[in-house]
Amino acid sequence: MSCEASGKIWLNGEMVEWEEATVHVLSHVVHYGSSVFEGIRCYRNSKGSAIFRLREHVKRLFDSAKIYRMDIPYTQDQICDAIVETVRENGLEECYIRPVVFRGYGEMGVHPVNCPVDVAVAAWEWGAYLGAEALEVGVDAGVSTWRRMAPNTMPNMAKAGGNYLNSQLAKMEAVRHGYDEAIMLDYHGYISEGSGENIFLVSEGEIYTPPVSSSLLRGITRDSVIKIARTEGVAVHEEPITREMLYIADEAFFTGTAAEITPIRSVDGIEIGAGRRGPVTKLLQDEFFRIIRAETEDSFGWLTYI
Repeated sequence: MSCEASGKIWLNGEMVEWEEATVHVLSHVVHYGSSVFEGIRCYRNSKGSAIFRLREHVKRLFDSAKIYRMDIPYTQDQICDAIVETVRENGLEECYIRPVVFRGYGEMGVHPVNCPVDVAVAAWEWGAYLGAEALEVGVDAGVSTWRRMAPNTMPNMAKAGGNYLNSQLAKMEAVRHGYDEAIMLDYHGYISEGSGENIFLVSEGEIYTPPVSSSLLRGITRDSVIKIARTEGVAVHEEPITREMLYIADEAFFTGTAAEITPIRSVDGIEIGAGRRGPVTKLLQDEFFRIIRAETEDSFGWLTYI
């Protein structure tokens, strides 16, 4: 989904016009993928506009930067303030927010430490990532031939730009084969995640999801779903999942900031359960959106109002 080139972007402490938020072609990030970023949503509800789990996202941004030895020249509080300021400055009631930290223009070469660390925050309107109807009817997925990286190759827990080259290969392959999304295996051949989402299965009323050790990003929506499920009395198991479990699950769904909670109706052309959103998925969706829409108490403290 495209983002409209309008409004302002927070860049290194200043609000600049959208078209002026540029980097030099010889910036380190262009050649070596040296960036970390976040995807955050702001929702409109009866109380105003609220950013979902702002501080958790910013903490993960700093954690990703720490893994890659990138010293962000701002505090977490300053980045939180910059995100709120960007949404407010652009007059957006609901939007997708992209803070990104990257190595800029300095020296060429793999060794990056003499390149400056730049920070930007952009925000724009963005609907359902996997399609407007996907939250109800679900999507078709295929297991990718591309695997997630082993933990001693690249750190999957860092939400780093370079990691998403792997995701691009899987996503393009999936679309080329007629699927909406890819499901990727880890280096042992167990289920890992989607190209940009975490994955859950439901079997006999209980939820199963791969552990962080299966080369996946520790998703914030993933964590939200686990917390909601346990609050609702639904058992959640974090354990290695074999590929065939996908086919015999009663339900399956993706989670992510962009995807929110999206049912999976088929995998590799095999119908999952009844081939539509199941009752556990709907329960989680309903409670998730009730919190976001301020239709129930935000008992987790997840909303930051603008």
